Amino acid sequence: MRTTPSIERIEAQTFRRQQIAFCILTLFVIAILLLLHTLFAPLLGEPSKAVILVLALGFLLKIWETMWLQGRRQGITAREAHLETAISIVGIFVLAVALAFFTDRDDAPYFVLLAIPILQCAYHCGLLATIATIVAAVGTMFAWIQHYFSIHPPARPTEYLETGMIAVIFCLTGPLVWFLINQLKEREAKLHEKVTELEAAREKLVSEEKLAAVGRFASGIAHEIRNPVAMIASSLATAAYPASDSREREEMFAIAAREVKRLESLTTDFLTYARPSAPQRSLMSIGDIVRHIADVTKMRAADRSIEVICQTGEETFAEIDGAQIEGALLNLSLNALDATPAGGRVKLQIRGDESMVYLDVENSGRAIPDLNLTRVFEPFFTTKPDGTGLGLAIARGIAVAHGGDLCVSDNRDGAVVFTITVPKSSLEAFSGEASHGKDSDNRR
Repeated sequence: MRTTPSIERIEAQTFRRQQIAFCILTLFVIAILLLLHTLFAPLLGEPSKAVILVLALGFLLKIWETMWLQGRRQGITAREAHLETAISIVGIFVLAVALAFFTDRDDAPYFVLLAIPILQCAYHCGLLATIATIVAAVGTMFAWIQHYFSIHPPARPTEYLETGMIAVIFCLTGPLVWFLINQLKEREAKLHEKVTELEAAREKLVSEEKLAAVGRFASGIAHEIRNPVAMIASSLATAAYPASDSREREEMFAIAAREVKRLESLTTDFLTYARPSAPQRSLMSIGDIVRHIADVTKMRAADRSIEVICQTGEETFAEIDGAQIEGALLNLSLNALDATPAGGRVKLQIRGDESMVYLDVENSGRAIPDLNLTRVFEPFFTTKPDGTGLGLAIARGIAVAHGGDLCVSDNRDGAVVFTITVPKSSLEAFSGEASHGKDSDNRR
């Protein structure tokens, strides 16, 4: 599965953090034990040079281990964690015994260090390994007392009692920590299984959605092509009918030619939507593009007495594909003309901030119904009798390819505004990412 590498990285980082935590714990315990030994020197005696030297050596080794772990940015494997745990356990046992030997007391405080290997085994190893470590720790403490009293008789039962109480604490702590960690690992395994199942389900849904999208696209193509083909076939059949006169044949041929042109236009739109070309960017004047589109729109609007207003403001430049942005803007302008009643108004306006350029196309028609507003961005959805339903999908694709977006920024009766956003030119020291419009998309 695709999630496996990421899970392995997470586990490697977890092992690394756990080992670092145990290193810090060991350093802290060593420092505290030396401090307590110093503070209670009247009871324990002054720390000898040998004790200080052994503590310093253990401290430095743990610091080196911590630095090594910090350098493993990618984490450590389970095998490396277990190997390091084994080395650390042996090292702490040697350190505790050495400190007890140089302290030369029956109640040597440094055996507290043996709690750390027990915790490490509980974290990284099984129950048997944890019990074996507890047995080794308890055996080491009793062996030391036996050794000490064989050299410094007589033996004191209270020391055996104190060591036995510490052994009870070790025997309770180790299995309890192992049990809790084991419960967490079981839950983690179940969570991992659920995540894997969710990932598999997600990939299946994505695959099914892709197939569904292909099906919808194919269905849309078939639907759009069927009518022109039927008209062409019908026209040619009528023209070939022996009883048809020359005028009727010419009329049928004209219908067929018109439907052929419609098919050509549909094919161009299909290819543009299905295989959009990457923008060929260059530094261009946004104002020049908007003024050109406004002039083209005015010619189309004259016969319906629609006023076309162009507000470009200060000169603005952006790194864009001029032909693509012109196409998207022209599509919005022609849509605005279709939605505007006779005598109405279409306004093209440029706005901007420090990072983005906003190209507004406003018409004075009626607001887009909410039901249509949620679907206008779907391919092949259109409210025009002769529309393909691809215009706005193509226009938005162009805007997104430029790092921007196309959205409905206002939707009121008399003021329906479509806005293309594109980032400003990097040559003007402006940078920014695409700002997304309302979830209600665009109008065809």
